[in-house]
Amino acid sequence: MNPEPHALVRAVDELFVRGKPPQWDTLLERLLRHFDCVVGTVHLLRADDGMLHLAAQRGLPPPLLDKVNVIPIGKGMAGIAAQRKEPVQVCNLQTDTSGVARPNAKTTKMEGSLAAPMLLRGELRGELRGVLGVAKPVAYDFTAAETQLLMDVGARVASLLA
Repeated sequence: MNPEPHALVRAVDELFVRGKPPQWDTLLERLLRHFDCVVGTVHLLRADDGMLHLAAQRGLPPPLLDKVNVIPIGKGMAGIAAQRKEPVQVCNLQTDTSGVARPNAKTTKMEGSLAAPMLLRGELRGELRGVLGVAKPVAYDFTAAETQLLMDVGARVASLLA
C-alpha cells in the first residue's frame, strides 16, 4: 500500500484543473512558504526549442530576469538539474566554487538553493517537463526528505502537464 501523498503534493491537484490555466504563481507561493524560502522559480521545458522557459518567479532581482528567462539545458542549477534529471543543490551560492551555479546567481543574495527537475513517472518515466527552484538567504543543506518532497511535487506537476 502506498503512503498518503504529502499535503503539498495533493495541493498541486487543486492548482492544475483541466481546462484552466495552471496557477504557477500560487504553486510557487506554496512551495516558498513550505520550504521557508524567499526566492523561487518555475521553468518549463518547451519542445519547440528544447530550452527551459520561466513560467513564474518570486524574489529574483530585475537584472537577473533576462538571464533566467530562457535557460539552456546544462547551464546553471536549473539547466544542470534538467540535464542530469536529478536534484542539484548548493549550500551557499555566495561562496560556491563547484561551477554548478552561474556567477550571476550571486546577485540573488541567496545562499541555500535547490533545483529539482519535474520528471514523469510511470510509462513515460524520466521524461522532463521542467524544473522547480527554491532558495534561502542563509547557508542551508536541504534534507533528503525535503529534496524528495520537491521531486514529488515536480512529478505531480509533470503528470498533470502530460
